Amino acid sequence: MPRQNRVTPLSELIATPERGLVYGNRGCLHDEQGRIRRRHATRRWIACRLEFKGWHRSPLMQPGRFTELFFLDEATAFAAGHRPCALCRREDYNRFNELWPGPPGADAIDLQLHGERLQHHEASDPPDGAFVLHAGEPWLVLGDALLRWTPGGYAERAPRPAGRATVITAPSLVEVLKAGWEGAVPLLHPSVAILTG
Repeated sequence: MPRQNRVTPLSELIATPERGLVYGNRGCLHDEQGRIRRRHATRRWIACRLEFKGWHRSPLMQPGRFTELFFLDEATAFAAGHRPCALCRREDYNRFNELWPGPPGADAIDLQLHGERLQHHEASDPPDGAFVLHAGEPWLVLGDALLRWTPGGYAERAPRPAGRATVITAPSLVEVLKAGWEGAVPLLHPSVAILTG
């Protein structure tokens, strides 16, 4: 039975067999039986590599330990309000600090992101890698198209509407994407190629 530790672009925690390409956490969200009891336990929401120095934690969701979360890709992690980890992704974290549109450093970034999370905003021409609401669902912006997010990959293509859009990705993370973000974890799931190829 899948655990409820897969994260949607809307920051919801769902149970699905698909795991995704990015790992992360936002503190201990589960109880002793592994049931999710809260959305977050800290302002420090991070996105990590799936593998780092051979570290392996088993079983997942141990009592009193952080809740292991999984994201389809980094675009999903950004939309959910997560930033690169300073431990397993040090080079990404340093570059992220350089691109960050506010005061640098983990505490300042996390404080700013915490104020922006889960608050959709209107914007014109969001960059590739940002998520927007389209027909009430999260869709990825990519070129002249929108791609519908699913837990297993992007599943449908629609023309990108002109004008303003309701953007899910936090404004500061939109600015990082506009600056040309590229990290060590996949920004986009390989299913993008099927829809854009």
